[in-house]
Amino acid sequence: METIDTASILSHFEMLGVVRDVKPLGNGLINDTYRVVTDGSTTPDYVLQRINNAIFRDVDLLQHNIEVVTAHQRRKLEALGVDDIDRKVLQFIKTRAGKTYYCDNDERYWRVMVFIPDSFTHEAVTPESAYDAGKAFGDFERMLVDVPEKLGETIPDFHNMELRMRQLVEAVENDEVGRRHEVLDIISELERDAHEMCQAERLFREGKLPKRICHCDTKVNNMLFDRDGKVLCVIDLDTVMPSFIFSDYGDFLRTGANFTAEDDPDISCVGFNEDIFKSFTIGYLESAHSFLKPIEIDLLPYAVALFPFMQCARFLTDYINGDTYYKIKYATHNLDRTRNQLALYRDVRNHYAMMEEFIRKC
Repeated sequence: METIDTASILSHFEMLGVVRDVKPLGNGLINDTYRVVTDGSTTPDYVLQRINNAIFRDVDLLQHNIEVVTAHQRRKLEALGVDDIDRKVLQFIKTRAGKTYYCDNDERYWRVMVFIPDSFTHEAVTPESAYDAGKAFGDFERMLVDVPEKLGETIPDFHNMELRMRQLVEAVENDEVGRRHEVLDIISELERDAHEMCQAERLFREGKLPKRICHCDTKVNNMLFDRDGKVLCVIDLDTVMPSFIFSDYGDFLRTGANFTAEDDPDISCVGFNEDIFKSFTIGYLESAHSFLKPIEIDLLPYAVALFPFMQCARFLTDYINGDTYYKIKYATHNLDRTRNQLALYRDVRNHYAMMEEFIRKC
């Protein structure tokens, strides 16, 4: 088991107080996170986090994005005269060398942020939490519309549907482990709809569709709430980068509005939850309508279909390649995921008219 000298790591950061304890915090899948408890009521606790540089390979770019975004948020809130700003924007601590991250001798990357007390996350997606999420992520995008500095992509082409289709076509052509014959029907359906599902990239090249600063990981547990259930701030900013607003709108509904988990092998349980869709959309449009272009609003139903389609293609690609990317628990895990997301995609398509009418009313 890997041993971590947290005292040595923390000594490089300009923290207040004396460290009394360091203990694991949360159950994140990407980064290792710890709560750092200090010794007094006048000094804050902190969060120590190891950055997964196997996924986020340019840590300097990653932290630069986060620094720009949090500084811009803070300026906006100060200009509005908002109270308790330190609980509404993440605050990163600099090292003695002036950076917001530290690389140890084993080439592990670390950062420290101020712990926000009396804050909570929610795991369950309900109509109420879906509304909160929609409003919070819409507010997040709105606040960053005028970021003066260009940000980079922390995961290049993360939500590029054209790239995902090219990867699928390559996997089908290579057929590394001889699985292509099992999934010819799924391949055919994805190829049939690929042109439509890749329209965002085409519209962007034509200058019709903008990219904005988006969160790109809009899970309900990526928000902090106070004791009264009000949203404090959006967290987990590693994937904040230029993208289509579909990345925030569509990806939340891919998981939040499916009646079951994305790997449920019983596709009869898969379905599109209209109540979650409506609540999230109301919240999102309340906060985002002021900056969205008509084309972005018109394509929101497309965004809802895009993300199960994209994830279906990614799971299928991995299955055909021999399960080299996603962790699996059994031999057909990726195939079950593929069929699940395809079923969700089909059901979303069946709800297009409902979504278009509801968005018009909003």
